[in-house]
Amino acid sequence: MPRRILFALFSLASLLWSGCAGAAPAVGLTRIGYSIQVGAFAEVKNAERLTVALQTKGVEAFYFRKESGVYAVRFGDFPRKEVARKSAEKLVGEKIIGAYYIAPPYCALPGEKSAESPLAAGKPEKKTKKGEECVIPKPDGEMGGIAARTAERFVGIPYRWGGTNVVEGMDCSGFARAVFNLCGVNIPRTSGEQFHTGQAIDKGDLRDGDLLFFGDSVGKINHVGIYVGDGRFVHAPRRGDDIKISRVDDSYFEKRFIGGRRYF
Repeated sequence: MPRRILFALFSLASLLWSGCAGAAPAVGLTRIGYSIQVGAFAEVKNAERLTVALQTKGVEAFYFRKESGVYAVRFGDFPRKEVARKSAEKLVGEKIIGAYYIAPPYCALPGEKSAESPLAAGKPEKKTKKGEECVIPKPDGEMGGIAARTAERFVGIPYRWGGTNVVEGMDCSGFARAVFNLCGVNIPRTSGEQFHTGQAIDKGDLRDGDLLFFGDSVGKINHVGIYVGDGRFVHAPRRGDDIKISRVDDSYFEKRFIGGRRYF
């Protein structure tokens, strides 16, 4: 058989295989390694204050509401537990943080570097080949549900934390980035970049954890939210507003809907 035909068949087989492979994250994404979590704040303003202090030091931190209702701050993406610990101890020495917790990644999947996320609560931890702890990963379908439920826990939180500039505030893409960070996936910073990663999903096929993008066109995307089922999505409307739930079929969003993307 001619070499060109063999190459074409090989390329087609590769495309079919990549479309059927399930567990690995979408092209252009990386998995979060070890991260540092601080605090169990009853008042969101205290979590916000710590986030500002960390961002002032150049640390990309965000705060979120835990299932218990208290607020915590999380930051970092470290390849090894000891590296995370040293970074945390440096911040302790500078009196920026106090007690902290090193959140383990998910166990690496075959062919990947490290990690998934600590949100697979209830799953036992195990040792990697290097002797460090990681969380046994859940199936992809379950991770989308975890992302949706995590997004719902942000509802009602004042829109105060920031990306590179906490004073200006973090836009809607930063909210999506924070949720996916908690789910062990590092997605791009801007909504436009996020749109060009992940698997394209039609509106009729949306499921929990998918990202929804809005704007004037594919080249002018200016908003993103996280689908949580029943035609609803969680998003950060604008600076100074609380995270809230809206409907995809709301006339405002329906006219501006550009597409959906899936990452799990």
